[in-house]
Amino acid sequence: MSETTNTVVDFPSAKPTRKLSSTEGIWGKSVVSHGYAGVPAILIRSQGRMNLSPMQFNIIIQLLEYWYDASRPPFPTKKDMADRMGVTVRAIQNNIALLEKAGLIRREMRRTAAGDYDSNIYHLDGLIEKVRSLEPDFAREKDAKKALRQARSDAQLSPLRRRVRTKA
Repeated sequence: MSETTNTVVDFPSAKPTRKLSSTEGIWGKSVVSHGYAGVPAILIRSQGRMNLSPMQFNIIIQLLEYWYDASRPPFPTKKDMADRMGVTVRAIQNNIALLEKAGLIRREMRRTAAGDYDSNIYHLDGLIEKVRSLEPDFAREKDAKKALRQARSDAQLSPLRRRVRTKA
């Protein structure tokens, strides 16, 4: 008869750890656990090109923070945004009107089940379209910077290495 050897295999006690996202790596898991807003770099970099005042830019960021689902536009109250930003509701109203006049946002009135007015729904289609229209400019600028860096790098190479690199 053969001997049977009993082997005990430990069951993993903890879930396998996943790699931190870049956002979690920067801010920490506890901060990110409260949520974060997706803000395209082009939007940040084009604030001046779009003639957005700091207040208007902040309102856009606030709206983006409230936008959880692409199919459901944000609908924060003006009071909530004013409280977050430390300004008056009137300042929010005036700047939203300017953003609407610029075609970056569109307000839609919302009513409660009882028919009372509720917070507006804010459609950001104009903002998205504007940022997308700026992307080719940013792509050209990125390519030009890359070509300049390459030219500088090539200029620093010895003439022999330049010839070898050109042939390859």
